Amino acid sequence: MRTCVGCRERDLRSVLLRLVLAQVATGAGEPRVVVDERKAMPGRGAWVHPTLACLDLAVRRRAVPRALRAAAPLDLTAVRDYLERADR
Repeated sequence: MRTCVGCRERDLRSVLLRLVLAQVATGAGEPRVVVDERKAMPGRGAWVHPTLACLDLAVRRRAVPRALRAAAPLDLTAVRDYLERADR
């Protein structure tokens, strides 16, 4: 059982998406949030239901950076793109 950082409801691990910080291979080296599809990447994870509504709630509550213990605001466009592709 995991808790969605958006709606704060508990659900099975298999139902939720795991978000993690991944290092970009470019020169800047700034971390970015990616979807851990296999739920096996190293590091802290933030769990969210695979809906845009829960992602929007998590953004509004600023829950993803807090769950990942990241200091700066994080860019979640890759996660939003992933969810929009999954809706098609």
